Amino acid sequence: MAKLHNTLKREINFFQALMTVIGTVIGAGVFFKISSITAQTGSTSATIFVWILAGIISITSGLTVSELATAMPVTGGPTKYIEYTYGKTMGFLFGWAQMLIYFPASIAALSIVFATQFTVLFDIKAGYITLIAIILALFLTMMNFFGTKFSSHMHTVISVIKVVPIILIILFGIFNTNKINLSLWPITVGPGKSFTRGISGALLSAMFAYDGWINFTNLAGEVKRPEKNLPRAIIIGLGVITLIYVLVNYTFMSVSPLNTLVNNPSAAFDSSIRIFGGIGGKIITIGILLSVYGAVNGYIMTGMRVPYTMARDNLLPFSKSIARLNVNTGVPVISELVILALSIIMMFLGTFDLLTDMLVFVMWAFTTLISIAVFVLRKREPDLERPYKVLLYPIIPVISILGGLFIVGSTLINQFWLSVVGIGITLIGLPIYYLHQKHVTKSPIKM
Repeated sequence: MAKLHNTLKREINFFQALMTVIGTVIGAGVFFKISSITAQTGSTSATIFVWILAGIISITSGLTVSELATAMPVTGGPTKYIEYTYGKTMGFLFGWAQMLIYFPASIAALSIVFATQFTVLFDIKAGYITLIAIILALFLTMMNFFGTKFSSHMHTVISVIKVVPIILIILFGIFNTNKINLSLWPITVGPGKSFTRGISGALLSAMFAYDGWINFTNLAGEVKRPEKNLPRAIIIGLGVITLIYVLVNYTFMSVSPLNTLVNNPSAAFDSSIRIFGGIGGKIITIGILLSVYGAVNGYIMTGMRVPYTMARDNLLPFSKSIARLNVNTGVPVISELVILALSIIMMFLGTFDLLTDMLVFVMWAFTTLISIAVFVLRKREPDLERPYKVLLYPIIPVISILGGLFIVGSTLINQFWLSVVGIGITLIGLPIYYLHQKHVTKSPIKM
């Protein structure tokens, strides 16, 4: 297959692409992953190093995956890249993993961290955290029942608001003269810690904060002059995000002793109080909560479309019901309720860090397969039209693959049972897929 039909119009310019990358990626991780990262590294130098390393892996992976995105500008994005390269079964498994792990775990984890900060801010008993998390997910699901236009407008407003606390924290970090003296070189981990284990565990935590860049590749077929604008948007966008993450976390560590950040779920709140005082710190924390609120809404908006899309292709049991749209709003209500139910189950099964570690592990297993697909298709289909070819091939793809293998491999070694659960949930999809296909003719559901 030398050429894939492209019906998408290239209307997205460089600035729009750049803002999409930045707006899609920046979320809650920058505020709430410092506790687990410092717990793993035990040092300021290794903590900053991990944020930079995570940025480099994300940039190389973004550049690599974008080659496929421009060659296959089709609806479905990464799922279709895997299906096209490795077959329909692997494509189904990726969609299955997104439906059962990625989106529910993301919604659950962010709802939990929202509820945790909410209880701290308003001095509510910690026993209400799960209840508040469920109420948040239910409320935002109901908001999305009103239709995509309503929820997307709300998401846009929140996206603007979330920039405010980031800017204020960074400005304070730059101009603050009363800082804790931080050691940034040489890069070492804390006493009694293994360098490899500490860095790998911290990297798994940091990768959650960079999550979302792969969703930008869905728009690759609509970017003007992709051979230039695509790599520039990814390099500059993820580069700016890396700088923001480094500065925010540097500021937190410059005002809060490292031992007060380690395993502290309220590290962002406590640091904000130290930076801006009681009232100012609470206002900044409210801004952070709104950022998390917007992130949960974003995952609900996009997550509910995964079961719907799979059901439209008749890949799931009860596909006809799951693919049904509300006649008034056009929202896939049953699909949305499926994601909500799975999210609530996740809230009872794991903590913020546990859930995010599992989703990062599973998603990076598939992301690494997508990077490998660049090599597979270069050999299998050399004549495939590629508007953009990854820079410095094969160096950039190799770095992406090695980074992904390091994340997956180190998780298997250091968090074996978490890995087993993630793999098990993914592989459960295989018998369901084959049994379902035996009983149906594979054709799209007609609505």
